[in-house]
This record gives sequence, structure tokens and C-alpha cells, in this order.
Amino acid sequence: MNEQPLLGVRHLTTEFVLSEGKVARALEDVSFDVLPGQTVGLVGESGCGKTTTLMSVMRLLPSNGRITSGEIRFNGKDLLTLSEREMRSYRWKEMAIVFQGAMNALNPVMKISDQIGEAILLHDVMDRDHAQKRVGELLEMVGIPRTRGDQYPHQYSGGMRQRAMIAMSLACSPSLLFADEPTTALDVMIQAQVLELLREIQKALGLAIVLVTHDLGVVAEVCDSVVVMYGGKVAEYGTADKIYNSAGHPYTQRLLASFPDVNRPTDTLVFIPGTPPRLTDLPRGCRFEPRCDVKLPKCAEIDPLLIEPDNQHYVACHLCKGREAHFV
Repeated sequence: MNEQPLLGVRHLTTEFVLSEGKVARALEDVSFDVLPGQTVGLVGESGCGKTTTLMSVMRLLPSNGRITSGEIRFNGKDLLTLSEREMRSYRWKEMAIVFQGAMNALNPVMKISDQIGEAILLHDVMDRDHAQKRVGELLEMVGIPRTRGDQYPHQYSGGMRQRAMIAMSLACSPSLLFADEPTTALDVMIQAQVLELLREIQKALGLAIVLVTHDLGVVAEVCDSVVVMYGGKVAEYGTADKIYNSAGHPYTQRLLASFPDVNRPTDTLVFIPGTPPRLTDLPRGCRFEPRCDVKLPKCAEIDPLLIEPDNQHYVACHLCKGREAHFV
């Protein structure tokens, strides 16, 4: 993609060393860009590497996780070359995350205002009085009266807890926000409100957002670009228009066909037989080959390259024709 990216991930590979000595390759050769002010969706089934991608970029992997190769460039700076101390200056101030499950992400014995204020005091040069004023502004920005900042997480509804998490993520005015399944466990009306809030904040602050979700309807509604992941790899990547109207990978096609369409209510929904591959026992060729209904003989032996069948559209499938992806 031609514009200078805010975040450029290139050939990222992440592994986890398991207790029995086995290695689980959670990500392999993952590449994508996030442009300033853009919303990028990471989609795919559970276990396909979406959250691991966020944790790798933020360098918040657990102790048994390791990035073995690749680059993570933020405004041109490779974050993998930074010390942990240097990396702390990027977290919250440059990039922040809204974790999945706000009730688990918030400290149950701290007031909401204290939790948001703590993030500000740790990362911004600001005294306590100014920090508290900033907390009030952030709460009101996400639609929570500042008077409710003195309450605890259990006194908030699920939607309010998610709003509080968004307020915390904005505490130090980052330019990139990661949202990991931000509408999980919320009812449909509250989901819509949270997504609308994210859009309003993005427009007001000029944020770039990376949104992890299973919901293809959400992706269609809010995302500019989409990264479809399968088995820890990028299966397809392109603009939302390309993905939804010209999907090239059989996995993407099956995902879209399995999603109900109000314009075709009588269509039979498609399902994908089987399960994603075990990360400790990955297939030799294409990761999707065991579940694919249009596979070729070479799919079981040769892992397909990411190619560009048309402009700003990338597909890792032997059925697609085009040049090798130039942006990687």
C-alpha cells in the first residue's frame, strides 16, 4: 500500500514453548500495514493468531512466547530493536489496547477514576490534580458522567465497563488503538453503541484502529482494510470492498457464505467442516488444505505465497494468479 504506514508489520513469526518442550508456531510470516486514521480488521476463527498478533506488536507476550523473526515498524522505527524500557514509552503514549473482557481487565478493588489516573501518572508528565481533571474529560468523552469515576467496576454495566476501558486506552493520547473483541458478551444494542463510540473517537482524534473480531458484519461496517488469518498466517488481505466483493481465498469465501445476509434470507448458510490446525502439528502445505473443498494436489505439499491478483488485494492460494505481493 503506497501511503507511508503508521504501523508496518513484516514477516512476523511468533512461537510459544510449551511445558512438554514442544513449540507452537502461533504466527508465521505475517505482514500488513495500518495507515494513519485507518481501521484494519483482523478476522478468523479462534486460534488463528489474531490476539497473538496484537500481543506481539505491543511486545506483551507471556514468558514462554518469543518473536523469532520479522519487523514491527511504528512510524519507521522497528519496535523489535528497542529495549523493554524504551518499549514502555511506546505503550499507552503511542499505542494502546482495549482488552477482551473488560470485567477481567479492570482491577475490581480500584475505583475507575484511580485506574485511569494511574495510567496517566505513569506515562505522562502531569501532576495529580491535572490528571484527575483529565480523567473526568476522558469519562465524559466515552459517555460516562465524571461523578461515576468514584465507583468500582462491579457497579458498572458491561457496556460501561467497556467504555471505561476505552477511556483508559485514550489516557495518554495514542495514535494507534488495538481493540480485541471489544463487543464480546455485550447485547446487540450495546455492541452498536460501543462501535459507534469508537468511530466518533476515531474521527475526533484521528486515531488508527486495529479491530479483532469474529463478526463479519462489524468488519463490513467499520473497517477500511481486512486481514483474514488462518492457522497463524495471512490467508487474504485487502480493502474491505475487495474482501467482501472479490474474495479470492476459499477460506474467506466460506467465512462470508457462513454469515447470514438480510438481502438473501432464504439462502442456506454454509459451514466449514473440521477445525483449524493444531499449532504444534501444522500441515506441510497450505494450512487450510485439510478443510478445503477446492484444493489442488500441490496444496498438500507446497505452502502458497502471498500474491497480488489485483491492486491492493493479496491472497495466499494456489488457485489465484498474480504477481508476488510487492509490499512485503
